[in-house]
Amino acid sequence: MAPFSAAWASLTGYSAVPKTETSGSESTSSLNRPTLAQILASKQVRYAASITAVVGVFYLAFHNYDRLPSLDDLRGGAASSSSNCAPAVVPPYNENSVDWSRFAYTQYVTNKQYLCNSVMIFETLHRLGSKADRVMMYPESMMDPAEKNPTNEEGKLIAKARDEYKVKLQPVSVQRRAGGDATWAESFTKLLAFNQTQYDRVVNVDSDGTILQVMDELFLMPPCPVAMPRAYWLFPDNKILSSQLMLVQPSAVEFDRILKKMDTAGRDDYDMEIVNQLYADSAMILPHRPYDLLTGEFRSKDEDHYKYLGTDREAWDPVAVFNEAKFLHFSDWPVPKPWIPSTSMREQHQPACVTDKQTGAEDCTARTLWNGFYKDFETRRADVCKTSSKKARR
Repeated sequence: MAPFSAAWASLTGYSAVPKTETSGSESTSSLNRPTLAQILASKQVRYAASITAVVGVFYLAFHNYDRLPSLDDLRGGAASSSSNCAPAVVPPYNENSVDWSRFAYTQYVTNKQYLCNSVMIFETLHRLGSKADRVMMYPESMMDPAEKNPTNEEGKLIAKARDEYKVKLQPVSVQRRAGGDATWAESFTKLLAFNQTQYDRVVNVDSDGTILQVMDELFLMPPCPVAMPRAYWLFPDNKILSSQLMLVQPSAVEFDRILKKMDTAGRDDYDMEIVNQLYADSAMILPHRPYDLLTGEFRSKDEDHYKYLGTDREAWDPVAVFNEAKFLHFSDWPVPKPWIPSTSMREQHQPACVTDKQTGAEDCTARTLWNGFYKDFETRRADVCKTSSKKARR
């Protein structure tokens, strides 16, 4: 029996999924993403109606890669869940009649560490056949966008994004503040998405995640200044917006609001706090299922899965949840992010195998998937960020 890590490594190229297994439009339903057969090719697993991933208490997700906001930080203006925008429903459309140049996926880069992550996002969009533009904002000191033959590793990777993945480069001056840390800079550079007024709409996802399916349909949602999913792990007690995925309608007016809020931001106010303070009562709410799945969900207690599923009447099926998800965000406190070596930590905190109450058979499905997420990220990172005969540093 082949080890699962080897099977997952083969997913780097992702084989097509039958159209009946995806939730996108007709052209995006034949996607290069992992299938159930690939994931469990080396092992037959019987799925019970209820699967329990028993690992102790599933803690909340990291924010801005390593920081978790407190509820007090986020509550400003978040008491109401009302919205002035229409429900997040995609109208019927013919993708061949859509002018996709009006839309873009954006990534922000503030340092070398996250440059590779952002290029990985663009590689995935390119491989999956996304039709919208791709824009990368990065420190102007890294590379002149007109540079043809950069000599340093950062420049080579930026050029690779431009030349191989059709990414439009946008050098920016990284925002700084007195006494501010790097996370603050990363956080607010992200909000430059609101200033991309050359586009009708942009989608920004945190780069410490994996796009599993094309999400082009988001651009066709009803008009609204900003749309985000709820931080479902805090719901329903706290109706907080998650900035891990944002659908933004850029405008000078909204960007001015962002800038003014930045000027008065507290020391512990980051992008998630800012967008909640500004848009908690007016944002369109995107369904977190399938647009914002945390890897930590696969380690969560069985009685907590209702927060993601949206009901306590549906059985937790990790494979079904994975197959429908479109964006997977790495959040497994205290496990570090996937580009940080932490084999022992992952082994210690990986999902537990469970016993089928009817058959007595051991089921390690959640564990297999969870470890596969990390192995896949590691494999793709080594491949995508290789700019020469030597692999890029992780």
